[in-house]
Amino acid sequence: MLIISDHSNLLEQETFRYSLQDVEEPNLYRDNFDYDSVPKVAFNHRHVPQNMPKDIWITDTSFRDGQQSRAPYEVKHIVDLYKLMAKLGGPYGIIRQSEFFVYTKKDREAVEKCMELDLPFPEITTWIRATKNDFRLVKEMGIKETGILVSCSDYHIFKKMRMSRKQCMEYYLETIKDAFEAGVMPRCHLEDITRADFYGFVVPFVNEIMKLSEEVGIPVKIRACDTMGYGVPYPGAALPRSVAGIVYGLQKYSGVPSEMLEWHGHNDFYKGVANAGTAWLYGCCAANCSLLGIGERTGNVPLEAMVMEYASLKGSLDGMDTTVITEIARYWEDEMGYKIPPMTPFVGENFNVTRAGIHADGLIKNEEIYNIFNTAKILNRKPGVAVSKTSGVAGIAYWINEHYGLTGDAMIEKDDPVVLKMRDWVDEEYADGRTTSMGNDELEAKVAELTNGKGF
Repeated sequence: MLIISDHSNLLEQETFRYSLQDVEEPNLYRDNFDYDSVPKVAFNHRHVPQNMPKDIWITDTSFRDGQQSRAPYEVKHIVDLYKLMAKLGGPYGIIRQSEFFVYTKKDREAVEKCMELDLPFPEITTWIRATKNDFRLVKEMGIKETGILVSCSDYHIFKKMRMSRKQCMEYYLETIKDAFEAGVMPRCHLEDITRADFYGFVVPFVNEIMKLSEEVGIPVKIRACDTMGYGVPYPGAALPRSVAGIVYGLQKYSGVPSEMLEWHGHNDFYKGVANAGTAWLYGCCAANCSLLGIGERTGNVPLEAMVMEYASLKGSLDGMDTTVITEIARYWEDEMGYKIPPMTPFVGENFNVTRAGIHADGLIKNEEIYNIFNTAKILNRKPGVAVSKTSGVAGIAYWINEHYGLTGDAMIEKDDPVVLKMRDWVDEEYADGRTTSMGNDELEAKVAELTNGKGF
């Protein structure tokens, strides 16, 4: 039967309604995941259309998933970071929500203090155990939405929960009903979706969720969780690993609206950011992230990365204040004692620092040659150079000009006597066996020595 699709406005075959396949043995996709090999990416050459929603946004899980890989945050840290996220997200709430635990007294205190700020964004949501008591607790705290775990791969259904697919679906639906009865919007976390039987369990299950939501008149969100980082952004990749296929299928076969669909990825195979961007492109409104990407195992999708991805795709920051990214990075290091790996994009100490003399020479002539964008304007971080054995006179001259803020006629050239003497000193240091870069303190001391304390 042919119908006009509300989604594409084209004449299409009527959508096939998938029913639960209650198999006796789990489908573990052993061709893809034989466990003794690197997981394989299969292709079926089926391409689904890009369909980026008009509005896309970021959600945060720093205080939920981010706390599963580090010592628990202090309440002060949560409140301070929450305020910084609100500032970063801007007046239009591009950082739409932030997800909190409410298990402990400290968790609840942090939620209450953040709620007292009465900030419009990020909206505070929770993640709880799927029990009636926890649903009531969330409702009593005045929180409108909560995440609940509904693991969907046979790895979890058969091997962890020790259930059949039918038993598992019935159990989940009863849990979701408990949330509805408490008057809380459930956000269903489809854990391990990139190893799940998409048409045999995921689609039929989500169809039942959507049907239940319609019956009670309470909306429901669907979070597609790439729990192990198996998702791939490649066009024509086959399920269960195709990010585009998952997003398209949840919309096409289960009728999940874009604004109720969220992608939650992990970075086990370095694809976290690419997969989250792909989810946006194919119809998912929300990309779930954590600050600095801190989360279970290799971490989540870095929130600051998706801020940049948003600007790249939309051509605008839409009110986001990206200089706050640098404030957040400094807060983590100065207030929380966390050492950010120096090569980390946007927040690491060396992300816009060069050590090669030939690069420094390019920066002197025009910083666009070796700087990714105007980092001084966008991130409040000027490009820099680290003086080492490969810096040469160009690197030393650049360091002096940048460090002392010399501009115009005050800038020194590569052939300045002070630069040449410093180059000789640096060469001697490395000839004597030094292997580390020069620190700012020792460079300042040498400049003072060579200029009789005058400096620049």
